[in-house]
Amino acid sequence: MTATISASLAAPGQPADPGLFGPDSVTWRVHGDPVLWVGGLRALFLQALHPRAMAGLAAASELRSDPWGRLLRTAGYVGTVTYGTTAAAEEAGRAVRRVHETVPGMSPDLLVWVHCCLVDSFLTTHLRAGGRLTAEEADTYVAEQARLAPLVGLAPADVPADTRALAAYFDAIRPELRRTPEAVDAARLVLLPPLPPRVLLLTPARPAWAGIAGLAFALLPRWARRLYALPGLPVTDPAASVAVRVLGAGLRRLPERWQQGPHLRAARARLGLVD
Repeated sequence: MTATISASLAAPGQPADPGLFGPDSVTWRVHGDPVLWVGGLRALFLQALHPRAMAGLAAASELRSDPWGRLLRTAGYVGTVTYGTTAAAEEAGRAVRRVHETVPGMSPDLLVWVHCCLVDSFLTTHLRAGGRLTAEEADTYVAEQARLAPLVGLAPADVPADTRALAAYFDAIRPELRRTPEAVDAARLVLLPPLPPRVLLLTPARPAWAGIAGLAFALLPRWARRLYALPGLPVTDPAASVAVRVLGAGLRRLPERWQQGPHLRAARARLGLVD
């Protein structure tokens, strides 16, 4: 899923390529929220509950051998397809398709599952962290995300087009979801990933990460938390909403340069939006 950041400028007299979405899109608003890292972790917890998806990843993925690398590559992919040029997004999609060719049992329905987990997790986290979207804007976000389907070999019509269709998708697929040993292993790895000894001894990284990952777990729907039945995580929906709202408010008070990731900064420079 490796992808490069494209910050190339347009040729003289030619408008810069805004990519698949552009600065006026709801996607830019949602994905620009600095709290969305929590949403990415929530998506991992949710994805792991699909037995066939988890079996394929357990057999072919570097999640266990290089969890940090996988997280960063996934974040890089999301950043590129959100803010990169159209060409950069298409190249990122080709890279993903090459990876999927090595995953046993990867099929279109599993690609839809991964897509829906990401879309639902990003939208849910943004809203519960205080993001101000109308119902119409939330539907627009889900519809915009369908533009990503062709990048991984799907048609836009294969994925939900609004929030109602997204909710119906999860209602329909719930009977297929299970708490498998692979799902529990993946959840534990997200909650307590391996850290270098110096980081463990000299920084508060372990408790800080566990807190963020625990919050991501708490943001899962109740049915997903019940499937996991992990001990030590007694959470309620109101408590999780308060916690992520407080975290989001704190992150949004940081200087803008700390809130914006490299893909967003590159896109703003490419489009001449730098103040």
